[in-house]
Amino acid sequence: MTGALARVTERGKEFGRRTRPFRRRLAVFLAVVGPGVITSNVDNDAGGISVYTGAGAQFGYALLWSLIPMTIALYVSEEMCARMGVITGKGLSDLIREEFGFRPTFFVMVAAFFVDLFNTVAEFSGVAEASEVMHVSRYVSVPLAALAVWLLVVYGTYRVVEKIFLVGCAFYLSYVLSAFLAKPAWMYAAKQTVIPSMHMNASYLLMLIGLVGTTIAPWQFFYIQAGFVEKRVGARQYKHARMDVLVGSISCMVIVFFIIVCCAATLNLHGMTSISSAAQAAQALIPLAGRWAGGLFAFGLLNASLFAASVLPLSTAHVICEGLGFEAGLDRKFREAPTFYSLYTMLIVVGAGIILIPKAPLWKILIYSQVGNGIWLPVVLIFILLLVNRRDLMGEHTNTKTLNVIAWTVSVVMILLTLVLVYASIFEPAATGLYGSLIFTP
Repeated sequence: MTGALARVTERGKEFGRRTRPFRRRLAVFLAVVGPGVITSNVDNDAGGISVYTGAGAQFGYALLWSLIPMTIALYVSEEMCARMGVITGKGLSDLIREEFGFRPTFFVMVAAFFVDLFNTVAEFSGVAEASEVMHVSRYVSVPLAALAVWLLVVYGTYRVVEKIFLVGCAFYLSYVLSAFLAKPAWMYAAKQTVIPSMHMNASYLLMLIGLVGTTIAPWQFFYIQAGFVEKRVGARQYKHARMDVLVGSISCMVIVFFIIVCCAATLNLHGMTSISSAAQAAQALIPLAGRWAGGLFAFGLLNASLFAASVLPLSTAHVICEGLGFEAGLDRKFREAPTFYSLYTMLIVVGAGIILIPKAPLWKILIYSQVGNGIWLPVVLIFILLLVNRRDLMGEHTNTKTLNVIAWTVSVVMILLTLVLVYASIFEPAATGLYGSLIFTP
């Protein structure tokens, strides 16, 4: 009996020795996780959710196949910025100023300010829409939302704010529940996800471009790099940072999958193909899939809008302060980084204030934000690719030839698709059809 007990004890010790490295690696990953997951999921903001809603309502399951290449594009572009932040310990604006001079940095800062200001207006528009679905006036919900996100960032430390943002990521699961309540054709959805289904008509192609265009936004590059720098993630934790980016990219696209599936199984199935916003989709889901499905969809929109309304101005404040050499970061008090917090406050106040103006030209503002993103994106992508391949800057962590081929291909495709969308938005507004109304109608 004693011998048997000794053997069990020894086996237990052996099991502990084998699992200890795994537990240690898991602990390190959990310490690093944050910037990648947060940045990717914030991309599912009010505008993005409206596009995904329209894709499911108008085309059913037909565009699900695009999620796989979109995941690759998102991961490749964000991983390069994460790697630069981890290896150099500097933000993207810092590197652009140091390596290319003040003039290019100034252009980046000006573009960041105006584009993200318009994007912030779009996020508070999402707050207004979601709250009105829940029968709460925008004149109550928007000021409260603005005050909440301001207090969170101004008085919270980086670790506290990051934990709250990660909780916000978990609330995206409301879309998963909405999809299950909609009772979709899961096998058909799975088939459409892995087998491309191309349709050569203008509305389908424009919606495809819109989906890709909402996947990668310029602000993401600055925020994810600043996040790893502020978290003081070093080169030894690079593989964990890379895993954080991968988890974020996949989780982002999983949520997109469930949003499209939910709308395909309800709105598209019942011929409601002209839904022009996520709020309309939430209202339309109630008689089709039940009050819980509609309520969860509206809650998801509110969560996404609040989430993005917190992060977008934060990213902008980082960009400008890094570029000009001012103190920046959530672990600094207001008196230690007055420019950083003043910029954040101004973006919140102006972004929320515009939503409260009766008959404000939100349609034009949203158009200009999309156009601004389209113009800004290729410039930022080129800066990133030039910087990440500088051996004097990155050492042995420059892109490999294979990664460069993938990165340049993704970047060129993203640039071309985004410019096509910008052209259609400016010169062919009638041709944008439903997609135009999804992106540009508040």
